[in-house]
Amino acid sequence: MKYILLIVMFCSKILVAQELKVVADTFSADEVVGISIFTGNVKIKRDHDELNATKVTIYTDKKNKPTKFVAVGDVSFKIQTVALTEYEGVAQKAIYLPLKKEYKFYKDVHLKQINEKKEIFGDEVILNTIDGKASAKGFKKAPVIMIYDIKDEKKR
Repeated sequence: MKYILLIVMFCSKILVAQELKVVADTFSADEVVGISIFTGNVKIKRDHDELNATKVTIYTDKKNKPTKFVAVGDVSFKIQTVALTEYEGVAQKAIYLPLKKEYKFYKDVHLKQINEKKEIFGDEVILNTIDGKASAKGFKKAPVIMIYDIKDEKKR
């Protein structure tokens, strides 16, 4: 009996972890094309990840599984990588590719690593949540800015 309870708890945890919750002011969809459009105060939550924007378009495959998210307008986000590194930030546009587990942020990007004080400012930042790799491109007339918090440890 204990094993059945553990299996049920484990399976329910997996099912809950896969839940994607979208809240918005308005919604429209075209099931044939595989597109859902959410507008006005859009808030998307899945596990530890959050994506907020003025408008989010979700593209789905024939099985109705999301293949691409495009968020525009005052985008804010919180992300946790596989290695449990936490990020938060803002941008004007974000694209999430669920199969690659990759986020692409565009225009006025400010990405902060929460666990350590690291920040990136740029016009394009790409973050892969599986391998934790990130890359950035600077603003049109300015470089990428990376800020590290280096603690000054005094010698004893």
